[in-house]
Order: sequence, then C-alpha cells, then structure tokens
Amino acid sequence: MSPRDGWMVPPGLDALIAPRSREEVLASIARDEPVVIHGLAASVAALTALPFLASLEALLRSWPEQVVVHLPDLADEASSITAAPRDAHKLFANGMGLRFDDVHALSPVLEAWLGALRRDLGLSALTQGRCLVYATAAGHGTAAHCDQNINVVLQLSGTKTWWLAPNHHVRRPLTRHTMGLPMDAELASYAPDGMPSEMPADQRAIVLEAGSLLVVPRGMWHATDAATDAMSLNFTYSAPTWIDLVTAALRGRLAQSEAWRETAAPGDAATFEALLRELADDVPHWTAEDILAVTEADGG
Repeated sequence: MSPRDGWMVPPGLDALIAPRSREEVLASIARDEPVVIHGLAASVAALTALPFLASLEALLRSWPEQVVVHLPDLADEASSITAAPRDAHKLFANGMGLRFDDVHALSPVLEAWLGALRRDLGLSALTQGRCLVYATAAGHGTAAHCDQNINVVLQLSGTKTWWLAPNHHVRRPLTRHTMGLPMDAELASYAPDGMPSEMPADQRAIVLEAGSLLVVPRGMWHATDAATDAMSLNFTYSAPTWIDLVTAALRGRLAQSEAWRETAAPGDAATFEALLRELADDVPHWTAEDILAVTEADGG
C-alpha cells in the first residue's frame, strides 16, 4: 500500500481472503459456492478502525440520512420503513433490523475499497457497487431469500448465523426474491417450476463473528439469525449480465440514428419493420471487443 491524501490505498480482495488465493475464491464464486474466512484483523484494520463503524451508536450519531428499518412481520427489506436515526435506535431496541445504505459516501476509505474489490472480482465497470451496514438485534435475522447481486460480508461485531443453500430452481436470477412472496413477472418467465417456500434440505450453517468474511454468490438462498446484537459491513455488487451489456451497446448505437429516435407510432408497422431490417444488416458487423471497449471505458 502507498499513502494517498492522508490514507492508505486499499489492498483489495487479497487482504480479505488470505490465506486463500484469488483464483480459488473466484472459482468458488463462478461455481455458485460461498466463501468463508475467519480471523481477519490486521488486513482489514483500515475498515474496522473507521470511527463510525465502531458501534451502532457511533454510526447513528454520524448518519445524516434516514435509516431503513425492517418490520417484524417479515424481517425482510420487502417489508420496511425509513426512520430518523433517533427513532431507528428505538426500533432496533424493539428487535427490528436496520440497514444503512450507501455508507461509502461517508468515507473515501470505503469508497476506495468498494472500487478495488469490484476490479479484483473482475466485474464490469457498469457494476453498481454499494457499501451497506446491517444491524441485527439478538434473536432476530432476515427471511430466506436470494439476491441478484454478489455480496461480500465483513462481520464487525456480534455473532450471526447464516444458512445458505444452492438455488435449484433458477441459476443467476435477475431480481431479488423472498421465499413465500409472489415472483415478479420476469422471474416467473424463466422459473417455470416456481420457487420454494422454505430453505432446501441441503442448506449449511455458517457462523460469523467479528473478523469473519463471507462471500455470497448471486442467486444463492440465504437466511440469517443473530445470537447477539450484530453489525456487518457489506460490499454489494449488482453486476450487469451479457443482456445488460448488449442492450446498453444497442441503445448507444441506435441513439445515433435520427430515424430510431423518432417517436414510436405503433400503427406504423412498415417503418418499424424497415428499421429492424436495417438493424439486422448492422448487427453481424458488431464484435465483442467493440462493445466492451465502450462499456468498460473507465479502464476498470
């Protein structure tokens, strides 16, 4: 690491996964398998030493925004409200979980780590990365669900059990889904067998304590329960799929055409047909390198 503007350039993924190798961890993620490492201390000191992460009280004192509060009926973000920090602390004391969004906005250290991890994970420059902090009261947790993102969890304090299981119903979902709730229309279109109502039998339990790291691949079922009041720092990455890259490139390409920018008239099928024929002639000349040169233009 080298000094920059009074703080240290983050070492990135390697600091979180030692003694595991980066290749091993990336291979596990590609196989939709979780990664767990315990006993991190010195390598993540730049994160755990941030004053506002010292405790829930410290974070609430520093927090300038509303806090997301998970209501007790479902213990999931699908059932939540927002509250001022003072009110959020009272709700936490009554067992409700708290989520702090975009915590990286409080610190250039977190901002730098967020970018370094994204690059080390090999994710697109179009990835939406966020730092979240979850505070979970003892005896509570989150309902079973799967996410469309990759989640890197650093346990800051307390003891929390994660139950994880492979998703046998659909791999690589494009949206989040909580067990027991209706599927959105797009998810239902490629999950013809529906979704389970309870965690699969092949679930495994992983206990996180302060200094534990867990990488949860996209689409994996997970539920949590805290044995004590617990707080975690999450690096969450909603990465684009090939669908997203090609549609972004397509929009950029078509935006250069005055004809494609014309207001759509659904009754004018002939004009639309001509535009589609023109597109069909153009697409065979596209290359992956050309598209990636545009979408990854930040050099990441």
